[in-house]
Parts: sequence; C-alpha cells; structure tokens
Amino acid sequence: MDFVDAHCHIISEDLTSYPKAPIGGKQSEWAASRPVTAEGMLARMDETGIGQAVLVQATTNYGYDNSYVLDSSLRHPERFIAVGTVDPLRPDAAANLKAVAGEGGLSGVRLFTSGSTVPTQGEWFIAPETFPFWEQAAELDLPVCLQMRLGAATGQLVELLKRFPGVKVLLDHIGYPDIAASPDRAGADVAELGVHPGLHLKLTHRNLERLQDAGEQAGDFLTPVVEAFGAGRIAWGSNLPAAEQSLPDLRSLAEEVLAGLPEQDRQEIFAGTARRLYPFLGTHGS
Repeated sequence: MDFVDAHCHIISEDLTSYPKAPIGGKQSEWAASRPVTAEGMLARMDETGIGQAVLVQATTNYGYDNSYVLDSSLRHPERFIAVGTVDPLRPDAAANLKAVAGEGGLSGVRLFTSGSTVPTQGEWFIAPETFPFWEQAAELDLPVCLQMRLGAATGQLVELLKRFPGVKVLLDHIGYPDIAASPDRAGADVAELGVHPGLHLKLTHRNLERLQDAGEQAGDFLTPVVEAFGAGRIAWGSNLPAAEQSLPDLRSLAEEVLAGLPEQDRQEIFAGTARRLYPFLGTHGS
C-alpha cells in the first residue's frame, strides 16, 4: 500500500541558519526535547515504508520563518513537499501568499490558531482583514491547514466555508473532537461539517489514540465521519515528532484503528487524499 505522511515536523540542528522564532515567543516541549531533522525524518520514513511526506512548519519553533521546510523540500523533492505558516492578517497577505506558493515554494500553508503554546482559541481567521488571503488561496487552489479546536470557534469555521466555498481547508487533528467523552456525539458533530465540500480532515494520533481507547465504539465515530466526508477527503498524518511514539508505531496505530474500512478507503486515507491535495507529490512520487 502507498503511504504519504500528510503531517510531520522537522527541526534543524543548525541554529545559525535556522534560528528559533516560535510563534508567541514560546517553544513547544516536543520541539525542545525530541526534535527530528530532515535527514532523521527520511531515515524514519525508510524504516517505516513511507515514500513521501508533507513537512508542516513547526510553528512552535520557527513561527513564520519557513526556511527549513522549504530548503528541505528543495533538497529532497522526490520525498518532501513543504507547508508553511503564514499570517493572513498582514496587509499584503494575498500578495505574500502568491509570492511564496507554487513550484519551488510552498505547496500549502497553515494557520496556527490554537495549540500547545497558544491555549486560547483564536477566531481571527475569519476576520474581514483575512478575506483577501482566502480569496487568493481559492484562486491559487492552495490547501490551507487550519490548526484549531472545534467548539466555540466551529461557527467561525462554518462561516469561512460558506463565504469561501472554493478554498480547500484541511482541519488539523480533525479539530480535536472529544472522542473520549462520546465517540458517537463527536462523530455526529464532525459529520455535520461534511456538507462543506472544501473541508478535508487530517487524521492523526491525537484522534487515533482516542479511537483505539474506544475499542468497539470507535465505529460510532468513524462510520458517520467517513460516510459524510468520504475517504477521499480524509488524510492520515503521523504528527512526528510531536507524537512521542516511533513512526512505525504511529503507522501501526493507524492501520489497526482503520482495519475495518475497505481497502480502497484505507488507500485514500493513507495516500490518495494527500496526493490530490498536494499535486507536487505526484511529480516525483510512485
């Protein structure tokens, strides 16, 4: 089976060429304690049988400086593409997006609205000042990863998807639905969002661990979500090294939880969706 890791992070040992500049001024714990270089990621991918990966900017280490993911993707174009973090509120956000995207540049961008170092969920991603950014993303057909938590900000997400239906939004970690509290309630809440054709889901260990814990009830979440979105709008990502497990263990976790899905659906989740979202993967991929 073809595997593309749609969400992993790299951090350089060269602090001179790639200085730390974490968003909010605070480096995440994992970035400080278990960083993985581009070369280290390649070694782990080879060990795990993963052909290609999407390098998602380590925002909690580099902020808006996308140099390392870009340089690494240019050094290894047959294995990596780069997704960088940008600021959609800057006055020239649309022009900046156009300048950094495309061949030799970013294959996608990420908005970091919430996370380990940004505990308060930001809702600025639908502020009127961001509209030129979203319009440009739609024009470029450039996927936008959205790191956010469903809940209070879900209304803003829905507003965004309605206002800009041509934008491809990839929801990191599926927006952290509360699977542990109730797999069926969480599944129903996520499935409701499936009516928006531009919305895609990124399935990572943060969801898969909760589904593993749920045991037989995992289907109460997976069944409605896969039915609502289709496997073709769901992509698997390891989240290494933010995830503490090894890459082989993370792949095994995903295979175990998704074992009940048809092979065609699993192939979509493990590679097909990512290849459609990021066409530059196909330039050198299998």
